[in-house]
Amino acid sequence: MQKELEKKYDTVLFAEEEFARGVALGVLVKRPITPWHVLIPGMFILDFLRRSSEIKRYSNLFLFPRKLALALALDTSKGEKMKNGILRAEEEIRQWLTSLQLYSGGLQREQMKVICLLFDHYSKLLNAEGKSYHSLVRNAYKTRENYEAYLHQLASVEKRVDQVIAEIRGETQDIWDRLQAEQVQVEELRKKEIERIF
Repeated sequence: MQKELEKKYDTVLFAEEEFARGVALGVLVKRPITPWHVLIPGMFILDFLRRSSEIKRYSNLFLFPRKLALALALDTSKGEKMKNGILRAEEEIRQWLTSLQLYSGGLQREQMKVICLLFDHYSKLLNAEGKSYHSLVRNAYKTRENYEAYLHQLASVEKRVDQVIAEIRGETQDIWDRLQAEQVQVEELRKKEIERIF
């Protein structure tokens, strides 16, 4: 049972990592290649390395709450008390937001709402039958409508997180443009995912 849980954990984590990479690529890789990339030796490689570093950093930021919720779902599936896991998650979110210079009680509360939604989602997936991520989602949610309802709820909470981040950062147009670009990319990828699953 424990090995099966860990296999499902790995399957879900891999799917989330791919999704995060897709979001990062869609948000960050927008700039066209300039003539300088061809004329200056090594410019293309330097730009590629810089973009790769940005994509990795962005993916890690996007993944942090997802990895935390997935670990919480795995630990509770193995018998850890939910209350202990939530307290640990609250502390990790606080430390993470502080390290990003984004800590506020309001943002921590909103992030914990995301964690709780993701926890419920991952718990369903870890308890569903299936070998692939798509089969786990299909078997956990049964219908497209059920899965879309979850995604709609998640998107709503994620938008609230973005609003609080924008307030903390000063609500500049640049901040709103970045957050909007991420929301659009996430929505597009989720639509594609739904089509593949159902």
